[in-house]
Amino acid sequence: MRTPKLAELPPTENIWLEIDTSQQLLRCWWGAKVLHEYAISSGAAGNGEQNGSGKTPHGWHYVRAAIGADRPENAVFRGRRWTGEVFSPALDEIYPGSDWILTRILWLCGLERGVNRGGQVDSQRRYIYLHGTPPDQPMGVAASHGCIRLRNSDLLTIFSLAVPGTPVWLHGGRQCFDEPGCD
Repeated sequence: MRTPKLAELPPTENIWLEIDTSQQLLRCWWGAKVLHEYAISSGAAGNGEQNGSGKTPHGWHYVRAAIGADRPENAVFRGRRWTGEVFSPALDEIYPGSDWILTRILWLCGLERGVNRGGQVDSQRRYIYLHGTPPDQPMGVAASHGCIRLRNSDLLTIFSLAVPGTPVWLHGGRQCFDEPGCD
């Protein structure tokens, strides 16, 4: 795995992820072309980088680890380890109100010192993931504890493309990358 360099982002000829918390969307890009677009759910507390805030951090990150490739869809994870359980409505009744981490985990690491890396703003130490969620959880609205929730089927597609080292740009509104006519 090669850690991306900020000066190289976004990549012109490779996969990268854009997560727009204002639109609650994840876009999977190949260079300048959007390959996939999915509804997400980011932090209910809003956007922010502070440890313990429950907010979704912004800035450039990369996929530090991809966890769960050999597990079944709806596998339940705690502490990044499979519990041996597979999510079901019956399991949800036993543990009501749980913040389920299902199917796969893409663990993010910040690239910007003082913004999302180091000290009290470190995304990796905050355990910020892209992960699956039960089918009854809303998408397109902020409802998570700071992570990025995806439908399990969408996560499986992203997991197959976003290998460790993949750049991830989290932001709160569409911005340009030196495109012609872009303000």
